Amino acid sequence: MSVDESRDRETRPFPAGHTGAPAGECEGLAQQARALADGSVTSAALVQRSLERIEATQGSVNAFRRVRAEAALSEAADADRRLAAGERLPLLGVPVAVKDDTDVAGEPTAFGCAGEFPPKERDAEVVRRLRAAGAVIVGKANACELGQWPFTEGPAFGDTRNPWSLAHTPGGSSGGSAAAVAAGLVPAALGTDGAGSVRIPAAWSHLVGIKPQRGRISTWPDAEAFQGITGIGPLARTVEDAALLLDVASGNHDGDLHRPPAIAAREAARRDPGRLRIALSFTPAFTGTPKKLHPEVRVAVTELARTLTRLGHVVEPAEPDYGLIGLAFLPRATVGVGEWAARVPDRALLDPRTRGAARMGRLLGGPVLRRARAVEQRQQRRIGALFGPYDVLLTPTTATPPPRIGTLAKLNGWRTDRAMIAACPYAWPWNVLGWPGVSVPAGFNADGLPLGAQLLGPAHGEPRLISLAAQLEDALRWHERWPAGHPVPGSGGPSQGPVQEPDPAL
Repeated sequence: MSVDESRDRETRPFPAGHTGAPAGECEGLAQQARALADGSVTSAALVQRSLERIEATQGSVNAFRRVRAEAALSEAADADRRLAAGERLPLLGVPVAVKDDTDVAGEPTAFGCAGEFPPKERDAEVVRRLRAAGAVIVGKANACELGQWPFTEGPAFGDTRNPWSLAHTPGGSSGGSAAAVAAGLVPAALGTDGAGSVRIPAAWSHLVGIKPQRGRISTWPDAEAFQGITGIGPLARTVEDAALLLDVASGNHDGDLHRPPAIAAREAARRDPGRLRIALSFTPAFTGTPKKLHPEVRVAVTELARTLTRLGHVVEPAEPDYGLIGLAFLPRATVGVGEWAARVPDRALLDPRTRGAARMGRLLGGPVLRRARAVEQRQQRRIGALFGPYDVLLTPTTATPPPRIGTLAKLNGWRTDRAMIAACPYAWPWNVLGWPGVSVPAGFNADGLPLGAQLLGPAHGEPRLISLAAQLEDALRWHERWPAGHPVPGSGGPSQGPVQEPDPAL
């Protein structure tokens, strides 16, 4: 593998002050499901513990927009009765969270916006599937306004902070889901990914985040989301947990526009991936705006590539032919923002940047949008040519470590876009293509902030990516590292304060 040795320097794989996995069991999704099935724990105990942890951290991490305490405890009691009667389902009695853009019956779907939103009458299809698997939904996690930015901050709900450092963002737009898992409030959560919004917070929160093939998880009551660029995906500490949640959540509604063939994600997590040919790329798609890869990110991804080589894979530099794929992304993204903005009860409360994006969407709709969508198959063929000689593409998930709280949230629209593209230039092309990607932890920078790397594949390529991610996890053991201050099993709150407190000047 050819690397730029001049850029190599030692980075701490795990930061000082951070600890191993908590003592005891029942911190992971699969662990909790097994413990419930064998009767060693009750759903009431797990859900109560989750609710106590949420309450204990809501003033600091601020992961949740809505907490369903009374409903979740009632559902846990019902799950315990069903378990005692011998019923078994994949997640019967396990607490999970969904994102604030996902409909849960009886709860509003504000998607990060201010104002009064009416409660939804029906569950989204993905929530219906979670319930059918027995999961208990403890709440709806924070997301930035209409999912537009790689941070989770806003006047409607405040600042969602990174459990690894409260001075920094966990990413976005699924930042609440990521923070909830990283802090141990829930064992896994669902997010949505329209330009990296699962993968970016996974990278910045030391988690596994899967962006599945378009349509793998139904977006109903929307036939597709954000003109097809947005999909739903899991965030978890382990590949097994992410794969389990993906399996449970996958499937389609009759009204879905995209219906890929089924996969068995959890089975893939248990298989050896075989010897793969992996392309390593540090070059993002062209956007016409300045971008610079942080040297600590380069070092972390290079070291991950070396790990893959030691595992027997062939890793070598190679670049996808992205072309001008950004011209297809912008119309779809801004039209999608406009479609969501039209649902908001009081649009005067929207961020000026949101109103600007919605105006842009009106300009780029119609013929421009149709052309943007019409070129998708050509883009897939051009970029997909990489997957002749190679099986997997490895890139950074982000170009930088997580920014400090307020770094992007206080900028105007033009500056926000430039800063966002500079920090996160690697994820969004796969949303245009509709193809799968998995972000995996890639260690930490010198300040103890998490970094991530992406494993990207062609259409329907989740099984191979999941198998490879599981192999990496077995080698690197990233799931054994928790933020200092992680909850102690059996208690409601953290064992100690977070590694870095918020800067009083923020």
